[in-house]
Amino acid sequence: MDKKVVSTNRKAFHDYLIFDRYDAGVVLTGTEIKSVRKGMFNLKDSFAKIEDNEVFLYNMHISPYEQGNRFNHEPERVRKLLLKKQEISKILGKIKKENYTIVPLELYLSHGFAKIEIGLAKGKKNYDKREAIAKKSQERDIARNTKR
Repeated sequence: MDKKVVSTNRKAFHDYLIFDRYDAGVVLTGTEIKSVRKGMFNLKDSFAKIEDNEVFLYNMHISPYEQGNRFNHEPERVRKLLLKKQEISKILGKIKKENYTIVPLELYLSHGFAKIEIGLAKGKKNYDKREAIAKKSQERDIARNTKR
């Protein structure tokens, strides 16, 4: 598959336990896709909601394009995500049943189109975060010692 990852939301992996992943298209304007190709965006605090059987992405900041003049876009506008009806109903059922949150995990370009990988997630508790940090540092120490 022709997939070029532009950005990964590392904060999502730190703050949430990810259960399911879905790929969705993103509806962007001309200046937005140009800014995305340059890597001028931020997924950090973004999240998705389902409203009227459509999925929308909130708080994704895409910086204005330098040569965009008066046709430039609003940096933090709400963007529609493109998913199949079956996927949306499946996600909606899991959200209602198990109280999940929809979090964007990574943005990538596929055949010239911007796609986003979203995940169904639950928030981690502070002790879970501390465990993950401790485990990561132990693995780093082991890798460092085995190099020697």
